[in-house]
Amino acid sequence: MNNSDLIARTFEEAGVRWVFGVPSGPVLPLIEALRRSSIKFVLTASETSAGFMASAVGYLTGIPGVCVSTVGPGATNLTTGVGCAWLDRLPLLAVTCNVTSAWLERRIQMRIDHHELFRPLSKATLSLRADSVARSIERALALAKQEPPGPVHLDLPEDVALADAVECSKAESSPAVLPDCSAEIVRIVEESLRVSRRPLVIAGLGFTRSRAGDDLLKFIEREGMPFATTMHAKGFLPENHPNAVGVIGRARRTDVKRFIDRADLIIAIGYDPIEINYEEWVGNRPILHLSTEAAESSSDLRLVWNRACDLDAAIEALNHVERVGNDWSIAEIQEHRRKLDCALRPPTECFAAYHVLDVLRHRLPRDGILAYDVGAHTHQIATQWRTDLPYTLLATNGWSSMGYGMPAAYAAKLVQPQRSVVAVVGDGCFQMTAGELSLARRENLHVPVVALNDGWLGLMKVKQERKNYPLSGVYLGAPPESPPHYFGVPCRAAKNIEQFEAALDWAFALNGPSVIEAFIDATPYSATVFD
Repeated sequence: MNNSDLIARTFEEAGVRWVFGVPSGPVLPLIEALRRSSIKFVLTASETSAGFMASAVGYLTGIPGVCVSTVGPGATNLTTGVGCAWLDRLPLLAVTCNVTSAWLERRIQMRIDHHELFRPLSKATLSLRADSVARSIERALALAKQEPPGPVHLDLPEDVALADAVECSKAESSPAVLPDCSAEIVRIVEESLRVSRRPLVIAGLGFTRSRAGDDLLKFIEREGMPFATTMHAKGFLPENHPNAVGVIGRARRTDVKRFIDRADLIIAIGYDPIEINYEEWVGNRPILHLSTEAAESSSDLRLVWNRACDLDAAIEALNHVERVGNDWSIAEIQEHRRKLDCALRPPTECFAAYHVLDVLRHRLPRDGILAYDVGAHTHQIATQWRTDLPYTLLATNGWSSMGYGMPAAYAAKLVQPQRSVVAVVGDGCFQMTAGELSLARRENLHVPVVALNDGWLGLMKVKQERKNYPLSGVYLGAPPESPPHYFGVPCRAAKNIEQFEAALDWAFALNGPSVIEAFIDATPYSATVFD
């Protein structure tokens, strides 16, 4: 057994099922070892997509996703996908297969310092050495999952990959234990509620890693208070609940903020400012920041509680808080929701993104998974789309890189083959990742990709409009007619609601991947994205 075999075996024992990447000479020993294991090597069109797919697997399973690249340009391509795991807090291992050890410090073709490259984007960057491979892999797996989760980089020289494996004792790792602050939290929450007339809960990225969702909903219902979420936390509290008031910082953000501005106390559960800084929306209201990490404080914030703690224990403690009445009414929440839903759908004679989403929401099963990319449609989906189940929406917020949607959808289908999965991407994002349709065809992944084709980089168009800049550098050109297929994946056009409904029926009836080009009008974004 060589070290590549040892790496494959260690991954197997950890529950890894796929490794995503692009081959090269230094990568081949690892691919051969994977071939002899139960782990499947999944060929992607680019290393960037490999990183996105590994990020999505880490999110959906809790087991670090694994991606691999070659030296130099392969590694630099991989960093974009790894950055997603870094800022969106997802467990991932990024393996760069390097030149032989004797050449690691030489200025030669393709070689760069991988450790310096990945250091700002990872929790650690480790060199794999012939006598400590298993120990390093075990350490990386544990560190990637440790709160808050994130990527760990592993550099594998080719001679180390081919060297005979040296069995060694595995790293002893014990998970970091966060303090249980339940008693103090009960006291501070009770004190805060007694002087508050309009408390409001905000759930964020950290809440997605909690197992106490039911306890939080029980507290919200018992106290009769409204709640909002960040984009990442959608579905971890049921969005069709009568106390839900929307998503902060996305489409019709001013409407959501106007409602939140009525609050006089913010109870932030697992809030991670990587999604949106407190300063952008909270004003001078007092904040109870309950999370596994303390928030960065500033003189502009009234952080009444701001200590890292065991979040599950903190949420469970909320149900020991003495019930205190408040001035919220279901009627005002319902009126806010009604006005918000109307504002998200401005009158138009044209086919708009919100039409696509309404049809798709009606067609996709309750537990169906929607993966979506970055652009104007991101804002629209974040506010308009409603789900009551966790892990049914895949998006990147902290990283917000274009090109995420299609790879994430394909990864979701690998993880959940029995569930319906759809990707919604903009035309700019589609251009970046169209090559991954080859992956979908090879793997026969039954995932419709809905490409919103309006001929613009829609989000940048709206931003230029808001700054009163002339439109420049954001026009993709008049959309051409849809081809019959992309890379052998069949394609169908839709230019109105009826055609889109028919195209969805066609796509779901297939036994493989598909593309639906929805030719929409970008104009309605101007009334929803930033208002």
